[in-house]
Amino acid sequence: MCYVLKIPRSTFYYESKISNKNIKDEYTDDIIRIFKASRKNYGTRRIKKELSNENKTVSRRRIARVMRKNGLVSNYTVAKYKVHKTKVNEAKISNLVKREFNNRSQMEVVVSDLTYVRVNGKWNYVCLILDLHNREIIGYSAGPNKDALLVYKAFATIKNDLNKISVFHTDRGNEFKNNVIEGILETFNIARSLESKKAVHMTMQ
Repeated sequence: MCYVLKIPRSTFYYESKISNKNIKDEYTDDIIRIFKASRKNYGTRRIKKELSNENKTVSRRRIARVMRKNGLVSNYTVAKYKVHKTKVNEAKISNLVKREFNNRSQMEVVVSDLTYVRVNGKWNYVCLILDLHNREIIGYSAGPNKDALLVYKAFATIKNDLNKISVFHTDRGNEFKNNVIEGILETFNIARSLESKKAVHMTMQ
């Protein structure tokens, strides 16, 4: 037909491509409906399942294409936290706690860990210091950076006498390795305890 009409083949393919872009997918309304009903939480997998429950077979690739075309982005996709791998603290420090977390006297062993929360669309970190005696949170801090300063600030909020702490137990994250923190432990004669390397590697995997 291109030969008879004396037009380049490229023109035919270009016009065909443009026309296809303007064609509305027959499942567009269904996908938008399900997406909005989920409060913008569903991704392609969940939408595919909902369509299947309605006896409509649609591939995830096709659903993704419709979502992109209509600017549908799952809240879960936007808010998903990306884990940043950091080097493990290789210091030769023993695990004094040995996962014996119960039957501890007050302030005998305090443990600390960091987690993350979403605030105003951005990730922030929270450091908690907990007394194993009654699982009470005795110190805490929050900030935009996962570093030793966050741990130091958590120590600064502890109202109890730091001299009563015998052991400070953490994982091997580098945020717990800092001269300032080491200074606190030395000043108040607090023994350092680190989780075993094996347990840390299993957690990272």
